[in-house]
Amino acid sequence: MPVRITALTDPGTGPSARRLAWLASDADGSPVGSAFLRLPARPGQDHLAELQLHVHPAERRRRTGSALLDAAVTAARDDGRRSLITQADAGSPGDHFLQARGFRRVLALTYTRLSLPDADPAALTAITDRPHPGYRLASWEGTVPDELADTFVLSRRAMDDMPMGSTDFGTVVWDLARVREAAAAVGKRGEHLHTVVAIAEADGSIAGFTELVVPADGTGDAQHYGTGVLPEHRGHGLARWMKAAAIHQARERYPDLAGLLTDTADNNPHMRRINDALGYAPTHTAHEYQLALRAVPTPDLGCTELAQPERRFG
Repeated sequence: MPVRITALTDPGTGPSARRLAWLASDADGSPVGSAFLRLPARPGQDHLAELQLHVHPAERRRRTGSALLDAAVTAARDDGRRSLITQADAGSPGDHFLQARGFRRVLALTYTRLSLPDADPAALTAITDRPHPGYRLASWEGTVPDELADTFVLSRRAMDDMPMGSTDFGTVVWDLARVREAAAAVGKRGEHLHTVVAIAEADGSIAGFTELVVPADGTGDAQHYGTGVLPEHRGHGLARWMKAAAIHQARERYPDLAGLLTDTADNNPHMRRINDALGYAPTHTAHEYQLALRAVPTPDLGCTELAQPERRFG
């Protein structure tokens, strides 16, 4: 029998985005799948819709995924979106499903993990203690300190030329309210947001940043959110310097933390080399897929010194 698709009320709505949700159930009313559609609300990404779709393994190949996808595509089109993006692990059922449904593969991502017990503290100390003339490191937990707030907001443009292949990702427009909203979202989950920045001594401005989110209990694996260096400050090794400092601080503050996770676009060789040098080991590959809801030319964004941008702030 065909599955029943029920639209749900999702509480995940904020200034940056709203979410739509659907539940697929069988004839007995048992849930067999779900779909979530994130609709960014701010300028720069208000053309985009982001999809998460899950079907119970026993219910695959029964058009459950197709029914959920149809609901999400219809809603995205009705909302005036031009591009629908989603992600699937390479070789997974979702990978094959998306290709069969007309999605175009636009980006490959390599996921890596650093085992903290195996990290070399002496090597990390050597990297962080090495002078970088004209720059100094600073760090904080939670939201940015008031005295650095304005320059931290300006530093977010380091992500504007992020290497996204041919993904129609747009541009994330940051202001102080959004920065504070993002930090508050992490804190509301009970997690710890740690930020390390490189500061240009000439004028006290932030030249680059790296962010790490640690689970509430300080165990398991922490997640890197983003690493970016402003174009005018690239070529000085700041990304490696900041990331090494973040690893060193995580080891000291959270002795029970097992590892650090990150994902990097395959067309970002600079950050991939940094992660390799710091001891991150590949765990799996995922593909970013895009479905054009209406034809619009997509710009080809260049490669920069930053990690694959995260959309985890919500």
